Amino acid sequence: QVQLVESGGGLVQAGGSLRLSCVASGRTFSSYHMGWFRQAPGKERVFVAAVSWSGSNTWYTDSVKGRFTISRVNAKNTVYLQMNSLKPEDTAVYYCAGGYLGSRYLTDYDYWGQGTQVTVSS
Repeated sequence: QVQLVESGGGLVQAGGSLRLSCVASGRTFSSYHMGWFRQAPGKERVFVAAVSWSGSNTWYTDSVKGRFTISRVNAKNTVYLQMNSLKPEDTAVYYCAGGYLGSRYLTDYDYWGQGTQVTVSS
């Protein structure tokens, strides 16, 4: 069983930056693709970014390309989401997820964190 714990959320003004972290328990972290998803109030949970098990490949939803960067350090069992030039529409609960199939689809991820709130004020 893998447990994921996110941190780094908070309140920031538009144009600001935050870095989210997700620490995984267990010794198989490097076997999983990792992703970040977000869920705004009253909306479905949607894909934000993903990184392959090795860190060599990354994927982003169009709305965050050029602003967000996903990365991982397998030696620390940690995946990061650096978020720059934040906009009010980025406000959501951000979830970390892990799975053997790295994709944009929630159903391809087996493990989920509890989420961390990101609020961007205008």
